[in-house]
Amino acid sequence: MSEMKDVVQFEIGGVQYALDIHISREIVEMMPITPVPRAPAHIAGIINLRGEITNILNLNCLMGLPPGNEAENRKIIVLVPEAANGSNVGLIVDDVQSVLQISSDDIDQMDETMSREAYVKGIIKLGKNGDDNKELVIWIDIAKILEDTLVEN
Repeated sequence: MSEMKDVVQFEIGGVQYALDIHISREIVEMMPITPVPRAPAHIAGIINLRGEITNILNLNCLMGLPPGNEAENRKIIVLVPEAANGSNVGLIVDDVQSVLQISSDDIDQMDETMSREAYVKGIIKLGKNGDDNKELVIWIDIAKILEDTLVEN
């Protein structure tokens, strides 16, 4: 029997991505972000989320993607503190599509070089069984991205 995985599906620059649901705490509407002086490009700034200062990261910048447009549906995916060395961290995405439960049969695993260099856990194929035109969702290893990013600073 195939194993089921739960992921949050979101969009950046018209491309579909997913991350493990167990590392996301909540999804909030975009709000004003206070810039931090001399912060690296991947740090958008900080917000006060219910009394907690939360660092907001530009996920497209972290993944080496071009800057996103100012999409009107932009959201912040707030991660559990354990995912970011105990810090409160949120990720800016263009839109959040859904929470998906996917079968491991619908995931193509990446070879080790690709997963290490591109932070990709696998490619999720969404669509009906037997459908050749399945939508592809890139399942990113956000924990690895944050680990490498937070170590560099």
